[in-house]
Amino acid sequence: MTEDPRIPSPEPPSRRRLLGAALATGAMATASAIAGLTGPRPAAADVSAVAYPYPGPVTGDITVHDPSFVRRPNGGYLVAHTGDNVALKTSTDRTAFRNAGTVFPGGAPWTSPYTGGARNLWAPHLSYHNGRYYLYYSASTFGSNRSAIFLATSTSGDSGTWSNQGLVIESSSSNDYNAIDPHLQVDDQGRWWLAFGSFWSGIKMIRIDPATGRRLDSSLYSIAGRNGGAIEAPTIFRRGGYYYLFVSFDLCCRGASSTYRIMVGRSSSITGPYTDRNGTRMTSGGGTEILAGQGSIHGPGHQDVFADTDHDILAYHYYNDNGTALLGINWLGWDSAGWPYAH
Repeated sequence: MTEDPRIPSPEPPSRRRLLGAALATGAMATASAIAGLTGPRPAAADVSAVAYPYPGPVTGDITVHDPSFVRRPNGGYLVAHTGDNVALKTSTDRTAFRNAGTVFPGGAPWTSPYTGGARNLWAPHLSYHNGRYYLYYSASTFGSNRSAIFLATSTSGDSGTWSNQGLVIESSSSNDYNAIDPHLQVDDQGRWWLAFGSFWSGIKMIRIDPATGRRLDSSLYSIAGRNGGAIEAPTIFRRGGYYYLFVSFDLCCRGASSTYRIMVGRSSSITGPYTDRNGTRMTSGGGTEILAGQGSIHGPGHQDVFADTDHDILAYHYYNDNGTALLGINWLGWDSAGWPYAH
C-alpha cells in the first residue's frame, strides 16, 4: 500500500517508523486490546443495531500491518505481514499469536533497487498449494510506483526456509499502475491469478503459471479503480457462484488519523466486471462498505478473507488511539442476497 503522491504531506509517514512505534508500544497495545478495544461479535440478527462490530479478542504479539493468513495442513495458522524482511507470526487457535521470525533472516538484497536499500517489505500474501507455501510480497517506497512483486516458496513456512523464486511483475513511472499489494487466487477452472495495485489506475490482475508461480503471459486486466483515488489491497474470495473482490478505500498509515475502510463487489467471472450491491462497477469507483473506523478503532483495512473450519474469516489491521497498528479479526457472515458483512 502507498500514499497518493498528489496528496500533500509535509512529513509523510513511513512503514518502518510505524512498525517501530508498534513494537515499542506492543505491550500497551496488547493490554488495551484485551481491556476494551475488542468486543463480542453480535449475532447476525443484531448487526443492524450497531454501526459495525468491534474486532474479536486476540492476545499476544498482535502488532501487525497488512496481515495475511494461511491455515497450516497440520493445524494452526501462519501469518505474514509487513516488516523488515517480511515478518511472520503463528497461532494455534486464531486468538493467541506469537512472533515467529522473518521470511528472510539474512535479508533480501534483490529488493534493494525498489526499496532504496531499506529492509521493510510490504503487504505479503500467503497461500498453500500442493504441499508448498507461496508468498508474494512487495518492494517499494512511499509515493512511488517504482515497485515490484516477488515470490518466495517454502515447504514448512518457517523462518529461514524460504527460497527466492524471483520477480513476478514490476512497475515504473511509465506505467499507470503500481505493482504492490499482491493476492493470489485460484479460479474454479484451476487457473492461477494475481491481483494487485494501489492508487494510480487501480487494481489489476495477471495470469500466473502454476508450474513456476510467475507471470504466464502479457495480459493485464483492470478490475477496480477510483479514477486515481485511494484504492488498494485487493483480496479475492470465491463463494457459491461469485468471486468477491474486497479492497481498501482511502488512507492508510496515518495512525489514528487513518481513514481506511473495507469495500466489496462481486462478479461471476474472476476477471470481472465486479459490481457493488447497487450495481455500480468497481472500475467506476463502486464498492459496498462492510467495515470502517468507529470509536477507538481507526482505519481498518488491508484485509484478508479466508474460509476456516468454523466460519469465514475477515482479518485486517487497524490503529488504536495512540497510533499502534493492531490485528483485527471478525467472522464474516453472508446475508440472504449473498453479500458479506462483518460480525
